[in-house]
Amino acid sequence: MTNLTIELLKKEAKLFSVLESKHEEPTIYGSTDGKAVGTYLEHKFQEYLSQKYKYIKGNSASGIDFPELQVDIKVTSITQPQSSCPFKSARQKIYGLGYSLLVFVYKKEDNQQTKKARLNILHSVFVNENRTADFQLTTAINNILKNSGNKDDLLALFSDKNLPVDEISAGELADEIFKNTPQIGYLTISNALQWRLQYTRIIENADKVEGIFRLV
Repeated sequence: MTNLTIELLKKEAKLFSVLESKHEEPTIYGSTDGKAVGTYLEHKFQEYLSQKYKYIKGNSASGIDFPELQVDIKVTSITQPQSSCPFKSARQKIYGLGYSLLVFVYKKEDNQQTKKARLNILHSVFVNENRTADFQLTTAINNILKNSGNKDDLLALFSDKNLPVDEISAGELADEIFKNTPQIGYLTISNALQWRLQYTRIIENADKVEGIFRLV
């Protein structure tokens, strides 16, 4: 059995999206629970892959679906393309989540005659790890650096954006930014007990920005 790679994962996500968009499924008919629909699609995709490839499946300890490839699956409805993800540190907003994302965006259609639902996969997008930071924050940081801003400017920005850090961590982050300029991210990451990731921008910028690939 072939080992799964990122390129194969992208290729299979594209094929799977086309197949799934034609499939009618009774178990999610009438469901308005986005988490249940997401779990259904993730499990089905994992099952589809495991018949063709060798890879280690993620678990709650690793926190992501493909720990060897450093990729996590996100499934979301087109009506509000967003999902949650574990909060590790405020640094993720600036330097990215620490792994890549494979995002399936669906529109669910219930068929009252057949009592089955179809998930029309409207977008499948692969986001490289280096593009998973927060767009507004990384753009503002880059603007400060271009305009010869100093540490106080960065600390004021962190405060304005309510970055969840204490004073010491904020100072360390500011020092790091001067040594290591963050790339522009394309997620919107909202503060909460878990990060809330919003995907509209990656859908809009897929194939327009290096590191964001439109599969479907």
